[in-house]
Amino acid sequence: MRKIIACLLLGAMSQSVWALDPADQQRLNGIQQSWAHIQYELPEGQRTAAFEKLAAQASSFKQERQTVAEAWIWSGIVTSSWAGAQGGLGALSKVKDAKADLETALTLDPKALQGSAYTSLGALYDRVPGWPIGFGDSDKAEQLLKLALQMNPNGIDSLYFWGDHLYRQKRYVEARAALQKALQAAPRPGRESADVGRRKEIETLLVDVNKKLG
Repeated sequence: MRKIIACLLLGAMSQSVWALDPADQQRLNGIQQSWAHIQYELPEGQRTAAFEKLAAQASSFKQERQTVAEAWIWSGIVTSSWAGAQGGLGALSKVKDAKADLETALTLDPKALQGSAYTSLGALYDRVPGWPIGFGDSDKAEQLLKLALQMNPNGIDSLYFWGDHLYRQKRYVEARAALQKALQAAPRPGRESADVGRRKEIETLLVDVNKKLG
């Protein structure tokens, strides 16, 4: 389970700022920056405890601002990242909680964070085991990731997870094109650490794709 979910999770870029007051925006930025620090800068052995603490903060934000889709998205992202850091079958309950958060976000505002709920949910469907263990479903993942691309066709995360999905489906030529495009994505202000970490993941996956292509 650790390897299945560990690469998950994203850092959505643009906020639907109209839904957030300045204090909410600052709170959201703090959660995003903490997530990137834990995911990409902390040693692996320290991530579970750090994500558990951050998940409590994200959950409080979600409960206090229940009509704000961005709060639900980041609760889902942090919870799924916590599950990936923890690993094992015990992480499945957290993954299901993350799925529920992302589904709630879609009911509130599917366009929030440039469709990041679609991206994150699609990534979960791609990586979680299928029935009877979990809810994984590659067809559902493809449907959601395509919706994410419609909303954010040039985003580093939407393109990365689409490229990863194509790789998993052995569509290597398409995967390479998507990942190369992801590397050209515009920098995200305030998300520098997340951008650096994501680009490293893209470059690593491109190595595997190119090996498959020979």
